[in-house]
Amino acid sequence: MSLFLRLRVVAPLLACSILVLVQGAELPVREPAPKTLAELQARLDQQVNQPRQGGALWGVKIASLDTGRVWFEHHADRLLSPASNCKLYAGAMALDRLGGDYRIVTPVMGTAKPGSDGVLRGDVVVAGRGDPSWHSRGSKGTFADLFAPFVAVLRNAGVKRVAGDIVADATWFRGVPQGAGWTADDLNDDYGAEVSAISLEDNYAEIRVAPGAREGAAAEVTIIEPHTGLVLDNRVKTVAKGGVRRIDVTRLIGENVVHIFGEMPLGEKPAITEATVPKPASWFAAALKAELVRAGIAVDGLARGVRWPEAAPDTTAGAKLGEITSPPLRDLVAAFMKPSQNLETNMIFNHVGEMSRGPETPARRTSEELGVGALQEFLKKRGLPADEVRFEEGSGLSRNNLATANATVALLTYMAKHPEGKAYEAGLPVAGVDGTLRRRMKGTPAEGKVHAKTGTLRYANSLSGYLTTAAGERLVFAAMLNRSIPVLGRPARDDLDELAVLLAGFAGK
Repeated sequence: MSLFLRLRVVAPLLACSILVLVQGAELPVREPAPKTLAELQARLDQQVNQPRQGGALWGVKIASLDTGRVWFEHHADRLLSPASNCKLYAGAMALDRLGGDYRIVTPVMGTAKPGSDGVLRGDVVVAGRGDPSWHSRGSKGTFADLFAPFVAVLRNAGVKRVAGDIVADATWFRGVPQGAGWTADDLNDDYGAEVSAISLEDNYAEIRVAPGAREGAAAEVTIIEPHTGLVLDNRVKTVAKGGVRRIDVTRLIGENVVHIFGEMPLGEKPAITEATVPKPASWFAAALKAELVRAGIAVDGLARGVRWPEAAPDTTAGAKLGEITSPPLRDLVAAFMKPSQNLETNMIFNHVGEMSRGPETPARRTSEELGVGALQEFLKKRGLPADEVRFEEGSGLSRNNLATANATVALLTYMAKHPEGKAYEAGLPVAGVDGTLRRRMKGTPAEGKVHAKTGTLRYANSLSGYLTTAAGERLVFAAMLNRSIPVLGRPARDDLDELAVLLAGFAGK
């Protein structure tokens, strides 16, 4: 193929570029970084006014944390879908209201007092309060290790045998197990797992899919975690070596049967997929009972979970056996912000909501509604633009959540001066390093210098947080891009990254 040069204006880039076409590959050569603030503003303006995004909606605000000066604004008052930028608000509200040292305490109760013979002639009740930390994936621990603290509680209370049931009580959260504004197709994926006051492994199970022994045979499909209550309907066939691997998982809402479709080529390494677990409190109870028995504590009764609107078990005639405490709240906030974990965000959001429930609160108010009310109270109390933040749940999975770039910058500016400000920023993904930004902006001036929360839904992308410029100035920024249509395989998030890279590489003042 012949080599040739051609010159054109490329809208996706920050400015005019020379493109060299070498055997079909276009290599952009970007113009030098802007030297003055005026030049920077012109480049930013060009970025948000690209002709190919004529039908898209931008909302952008950039300000200096050092001077308070606004560097750039573009429809900063426009209400847009922030997607997972909502987690910035959920984390800030929780840290402001409860403090970074706060720990969620889960009582472990008996409906009767243990006898001198070590027999508890009643039920053991784990009264969930929304601790999101009961998961082993990504840690050095195992699934069984999650239950060691509960086994220790019963041993310390002198319990050798439980004559009744093991009950996982998730009734502290009130409301349906899905967030407001979630769509039906969200509920089939791990990011749409049920919200519960008792969770286990983020309320989804991993499924291992391996090819069968020969072409045409059924694949070997197994659930990795035990006691889920899920039933597998395996429809994955083994195909010839070198074929295309395809695995689709579907669990119909309200059912426990997981239908797995697809093809698995001979010789392929096993694939790991996942399925959400309905009624996670029941999963937790079953797993806890099994671990108690394995530890030598006999259980005569059943394992069962209860959730709203079922009645909570009556423990007034019994005794408190002990309690389980979560890691500090600042760690819980980082744990949902770095990977953008929806369930854990909503558990903290609902926990804060329930902490505001009082004797006069109508029983019909859900935990989620109370969380939204607590968020509005936080924003108003701290002088932030509450009328520019309209949420109905905490994670950002709802397509109905709205915010402005102006409100997000105000929030981030407030948190930069907060007693928990350093922990808050440390909990954000770092460009090219970790979290949802670990693969983005690598090898650019933004790598390691941009600490920001991502947000991604269909037709909604956002990136907001803090960065340090090449001149050492600290900036706060919020950028939202809605209704953008990818062109030539370029995702909308690349346009957001271009803004951050441009700012991080700016050496002017």
